[in-house]
Amino acid sequence: MFRTWTRFVVSVVGVLLTGAHHVLTIEVSTPKELTAVNGTSVRLKCTFKSNQPVTEKSASVSWSFKPLSLGMEEQFFYYHEVPFPPTQGHFKGHVTWSGDVMNNDGSITLNDVQFSFNGTYTCQVRNPPDVHGYTSEIRLEVVRTVKISEIGILAAAVGGAIVLVLVILTGVLIVRYFRSRQGDAGIELQDTKRGSVCFLEEFIPINQPEKALEKDKLQLQDDLEKKLPEEIDAKESDANLKASDDD
Repeated sequence: MFRTWTRFVVSVVGVLLTGAHHVLTIEVSTPKELTAVNGTSVRLKCTFKSNQPVTEKSASVSWSFKPLSLGMEEQFFYYHEVPFPPTQGHFKGHVTWSGDVMNNDGSITLNDVQFSFNGTYTCQVRNPPDVHGYTSEIRLEVVRTVKISEIGILAAAVGGAIVLVLVILTGVLIVRYFRSRQGDAGIELQDTKRGSVCFLEEFIPINQPEKALEKDKLQLQDDLEKKLPEEIDAKESDANLKASDDD
């Protein structure tokens, strides 16, 4: 009976301790991988979530580094109310604080990165009583030039295609515009040449259809043919009368 109660109490205490451990666990998040060009700056982003109120006095952030080659992990940066950058080692003069613990941000920035900075960076945040939080790691690769990703290539291809389509559409619109201008100029020139048709001191408007113009032309010719004999007869009569008067 005593053993049964002992086991029960131990089980309850274990459950309570396990629950307290999970409640007081702080969550830390970082990108898994980063790439930086040699000589540039890169921000190592680290965010966290705590179940306890975060203050400048309670929260602390530490960063450690492990090189790709065989080597010991070393802590090179610490923040608690104020930043404590490294005063020695190859990170000296290369680390600045770029976080804000009040906004759950424990990020730092590496300036003028070197090839010796290749390795794994670990961010750890404590906010008592949240002190058993998990750490989060970033693998940094320092390269000579930026690698073009597949997404970048796709974006460039899509952008180039859009630009090409816009150029073609612009060219088509310009050609149509100038063709329309040439067509209008040709019509105006024809209208100028055909301004009016004059025959026998009478004007025929150009707006009439061609058949009507031809009909009017024939009519004018008929009238002329009728008028000419009459004028000839009149002139002969005048000549005869003048000759009679002379006699």
